Amino acid sequence: MRIANHDGRAVIVVDDMVTDIAVVSGGEFGPDPMSLYERWDAFVEFARAVTDTTGALDQSLLGCPVPAPRQSFAIGLNYRKHAEESGLQVPSVPATFTKFPASLSGPFDDIEIVGDTVDWEVELVAVIGRRADRVDAADGWAHIAGLTVGQDISDRTLQMAAGAQFSLGKSRRGYGPMGPWLVTPDEFENPDDLALGCSVDGEVMQSDRTSDLVFSVPQLVAELSSVLPLLPGDVIFTGTPSGVGMARRPPRMLQPGQLLETWVEGIGTIRNRCV
Repeated sequence: MRIANHDGRAVIVVDDMVTDIAVVSGGEFGPDPMSLYERWDAFVEFARAVTDTTGALDQSLLGCPVPAPRQSFAIGLNYRKHAEESGLQVPSVPATFTKFPASLSGPFDDIEIVGDTVDWEVELVAVIGRRADRVDAADGWAHIAGLTVGQDISDRTLQMAAGAQFSLGKSRRGYGPMGPWLVTPDEFENPDDLALGCSVDGEVMQSDRTSDLVFSVPQLVAELSSVLPLLPGDVIFTGTPSGVGMARRPPRMLQPGQLLETWVEGIGTIRNRCV
């Protein structure tokens, strides 16, 4: 199942059509995309029986599928080759910071380039559907509502100011584009092994598979929930593979006018113009 934020309303996407969840449920479920995660099990049960559509999909109306999570986690150095290109050791526990929720944006929104050190980072994003508190990794997938495509856009100058302030440097307005929709785990043959990548003006900059994650999605659920509860609608940016701009020689950074395209196998592609 694909679930999207279509002009601010929660919809199910099937091919080129949408089903407005609030309309077909007669108001049992509200139009706010975030409200679905609070009643995830009930929504999934309802959605299984839905066959009607309410209109055509207009991709220009797609917004962030998780526009207002209470918690937004991000994981650093979660691909071995990325740790190597950064000159750092692979961590023994997830290197965790937050990407402030106000930085999240839609799949086709512009990215404002501030300064000359704005970098790309393709990421698989996992969304919590069921509260997770001290969950074992073996049960991790049971708490995931779905997966989406994300970019952890990073202002490297701000990120490394005052020693290191990763959360602020990765949380400028619009520096967390996500989408184009959320795909439930049952749609994937193997949700632990998905191709992902990104390109700038058609030149591929990153390409890898999520099977190379140091800490998989269920392991991240276990590790994070051992510290604090993960709440419905929370998002986890699971880390970026090698190929970021700052690690290139010479470094390459995003410039106004460039088109950043980001994809994950089985989900889709987001496209963000740099301005």
